[in-house]
Amino acid sequence: MKRKALAILALAMVVIACQPKEKEKDHDKAIEDTYRQALKVLASDDFMGRKPFTKGEELTVSYLQQQFEALGIEPGNGDSYFQDVPLVDITTKLQDDKVKVEGKKGKLELHSLEDIVVGTKRVVEKQEVKAAPVVFAGFGINAPEYDWNDYKDLDVKGKVVVVMVNDPGFYNPDLFRGKNMTYYGRWTYKYEEAARQGAAGVLIIHATAPASYGWGVVRSSWGGSNLYLQTENDNADAVAMEGWISGEAAKKLFDLAGADLDKSIEKAKKPGFKGQDLNLKLSATLNNKLDKKTSRNVVAMLPGTDLKDEYVIYSAHWDHFGVGEPVKGDSIYNGAADNASGTAGLLTLAKMFKEAPQTKRSIVFLSVTGEEQGLLGSEYYTKHPIFPIKNTVADINMDVLQPFGKMKDIFLIGKGQSNIDQYLEKVAQEQDRKVLEPEDQSNGWYYRSDHFNFAKVGIPTLYIANGEESIEHGKEWGAKQLEDYNTHRYHKPQDEYSDNWDVSGTMWDLELIFKTGTNLANTDAFPTWNEGVMYKKIREESRRK
Repeated sequence: MKRKALAILALAMVVIACQPKEKEKDHDKAIEDTYRQALKVLASDDFMGRKPFTKGEELTVSYLQQQFEALGIEPGNGDSYFQDVPLVDITTKLQDDKVKVEGKKGKLELHSLEDIVVGTKRVVEKQEVKAAPVVFAGFGINAPEYDWNDYKDLDVKGKVVVVMVNDPGFYNPDLFRGKNMTYYGRWTYKYEEAARQGAAGVLIIHATAPASYGWGVVRSSWGGSNLYLQTENDNADAVAMEGWISGEAAKKLFDLAGADLDKSIEKAKKPGFKGQDLNLKLSATLNNKLDKKTSRNVVAMLPGTDLKDEYVIYSAHWDHFGVGEPVKGDSIYNGAADNASGTAGLLTLAKMFKEAPQTKRSIVFLSVTGEEQGLLGSEYYTKHPIFPIKNTVADINMDVLQPFGKMKDIFLIGKGQSNIDQYLEKVAQEQDRKVLEPEDQSNGWYYRSDHFNFAKVGIPTLYIANGEESIEHGKEWGAKQLEDYNTHRYHKPQDEYSDNWDVSGTMWDLELIFKTGTNLANTDAFPTWNEGVMYKKIREESRRK
């Protein structure tokens, strides 16, 4: 009897010991199920690629509202889950589908989509560029801190400026920040600077390596309708025409000018470059279909306790490209990884925080519109903040959570700019993981997602990206997965969800930023930018207000 009693007691102890583990497994499965279900819905054909101003937007924002309500997460904008974002949708069609160029050696026709992709931010039904002189302005950069000015002694007023993509550091590690691309390398900057210089138009010469994507991405991203924030002057201060020209078409352009494209580019890579007039005249008529409407950011909040008026924001953009140019017979740009994954992650984090002990600071879940059109929703939010900028502790952004399984490393985009890194590194160490800076930052990822707009107003940011060192398959395999995605699925209809996705790594990443955000929300400290970082002064000024 005694032996039997001891055996029963031992069995009971085993059962009791297993119960927490079983509960933990059940909880982990529930979290993964939440993520997968949201991802599957958001990336489905029914949501039509989630483009703003379409049925896809209505389905998306309604779904997000329903999910936040079901989780018991309260509205973040008063009694509403929405923040209206006034946008204008401009669909540009080139007259005759051509841009015409004339020179002393003859004429050249640049065909829409094949050779050139152009549009305008100006809210007008018809925009003409008539016989505008064409000039080559190197990278199109004016950067006093790097002692670089491609516009020096170059008059571009009323002219079309042809410029290179990226910045000089891509080609020379001793210039700018080497392979770590600066904002000067972004297409958005090049359009902005040309407008400041008084140019009539800008054409960026496409090259796959410095752009980090092929011509197909240019076509799909800019070849249809494009969204812009509405402004009081209808963007009259923007250049009349902005766009891209393929490398092959650029060579024909320079040949017509009697110039050598390759030699001109080589000269432009070196300090002291002088811009050149190509002695060409460019004409184009842009016929625009205009549609002013209101898109929506979706915002929800879990209030904190004694520091409830301070906020940690989790952000992810919900939009993608909708229905567009067919690729291999498919015209729905589902955007499963980009960024149904991040949006599903936002809902999953909301569930995790709802089930966890309440934090001292409030947690905000912000899903923004118009990221694919130039970070529009986050720009609007930071210019019209619901929660005070000075009381916003940090933005933790999610954009493309890849289904490659667990990675030993995690990339932190913008690593080394603020002490917020330490919060992430502490949790990563608990996971026995390494936080790394991407070796090649020539693609300018820091400027290509919504966290950048928060940084511009001084809010420290965290933006993680998939590492490369797969625990199961090794580093070479992980690098190949990223390369395959960028080549075959990025901004293409082939970015689709599959039930075969291995999301174990995504769950690990969500746990990483969940614990990081929890630690940020339970401290009295505000993370600070490091010395020499341009956002430090902006932050200090906003905190004093």
